[in-house]
Amino acid sequence: MIRQPRFKFRLYVAGTTHNSTRASANLSSFCATHLPDRHEIEVVDVLREPKRAMADSVFMTPTLIKLDPAPDRRLIGTLSHTQLLLETLGLET
Repeated sequence: MIRQPRFKFRLYVAGTTHNSTRASANLSSFCATHLPDRHEIEVVDVLREPKRAMADSVFMTPTLIKLDPAPDRRLIGTLSHTQLLLETLGLET
């Protein structure tokens, strides 16, 4: 049996703005569909933790960073384009 990799994401948002809320919902839906039981999502609010955003060189929100499996990947926006997510994350079939 081949073990599927576990994906770890960090999503930077700006409070509860419309785009931040959409990005969070879209990522959760995407993971439930394409990575069930093998994903972890950390949400960082740049309004509460600006130093973390600076440490990760995040200057726009929402920004998604795929931390694991390597290599790191970044996407900016509401994450509403499933095909782009699949390609960027290397999940395209």
